[in-house]
Amino acid sequence: MRYAVVLSLAATLLGGFAAHAHPGHDHDSPDPVRTPNPVVAPTFAGPGAFAAGGLAVLAGGVLVSRRKGFVVPVGVVAGAASLTALAAADDQKVPAAQAHFEPFRGTLELRADGDTLFVGSNGFPDHPMMIGIKAWQQQVPLPQPYTGKNAWQIPLKPRLADKPISGKTSLYRGAIALAVNGVPIFNALNNRGEDAYLAGELDEYGGHCGRGDDYHYHVAPVHLEKTVGKGNPIAYALDGYPLYGYTDAAGKEPTDLDEFNGRTENGRYRYYSTKAYPYINGGMRGVVTVRGDGIEPQPRDAPVRPAGRPLRGATITDFTRDDDKKAYTLKYEIRGQPLSIRYTIRPDGTYAFVSTDAAGKETTETYRRRDRKDGPPKK
Repeated sequence: MRYAVVLSLAATLLGGFAAHAHPGHDHDSPDPVRTPNPVVAPTFAGPGAFAAGGLAVLAGGVLVSRRKGFVVPVGVVAGAASLTALAAADDQKVPAAQAHFEPFRGTLELRADGDTLFVGSNGFPDHPMMIGIKAWQQQVPLPQPYTGKNAWQIPLKPRLADKPISGKTSLYRGAIALAVNGVPIFNALNNRGEDAYLAGELDEYGGHCGRGDDYHYHVAPVHLEKTVGKGNPIAYALDGYPLYGYTDAAGKEPTDLDEFNGRTENGRYRYYSTKAYPYINGGMRGVVTVRGDGIEPQPRDAPVRPAGRPLRGATITDFTRDDDKKAYTLKYEIRGQPLSIRYTIRPDGTYAFVSTDAAGKETTETYRRRDRKDGPPKK
């Protein structure tokens, strides 16, 4: 296997020099990691993704990341991430499911036992957040403690359920899947049973914050294919089955998906993303344990502030972050008036929030993080 990886990498490198020439899980026979086309990664790609794809520096071209000002040679950037994941799976004997998270290892904690993949993260994606939201409950993104014993758990031996659970009537509480960048994915319907996307609650990447100031997606994070490559999973449902992008291995959008947005291919069940509801896995086709309308086990978020209320007429226009200084600013408008919230995580563990109104008046509030003890987070 190790030699196959070397040969595949050589072929990809040659393709990169030749004017960028173009070149699918269950517990018994996991899908191979598919090598994506050598296309340029998006400018918001972060250091974790570039670290995983570090072999790509042998090709020509330059890519500048707005996030940290990185300058990265490109040409086979997208291909290198999947090759690195495949090499990691071979060298370390990691499960195939874990290999699909490897491109984001720089920001994740990954470990596995015989039955479960544990994924630790802070729930922060390496892309802009919140911009474009028009139905906002005044929540803001905060790093979450999804690590250690509070890590995400993905079954490595998924089983189809005799009685699947539909997301149309259940699973309104907590996550139903985990994107390969460590960001949770919630039911496409919010806790009121409404389509979160159609309600204007989501940002440009299909995410927003819940009552615990926890960022999560409600539609498929298909943009992750630019890092992991087409033909590789972009997420895993909490029943252990993978979620793919819009197209199958033949490059076509499936037309025969079941009510859960999935189908069986070569004896292996998988979910697909769609551009219309349910957008993601439409429930749990596999075996899970549900308590209080949420899947267990799953991590708890750690709220800082009381849950917010809808702020009518608000549109979020910008969100900036300095993760090193733990300083963040969210800007929004109401009837054309600019407003903002600045917040900082201090060394003593307190959270300082400074709100600026249309007249420029500032109001400061300070909080300490609270431990959630009432089950998975709501919407």
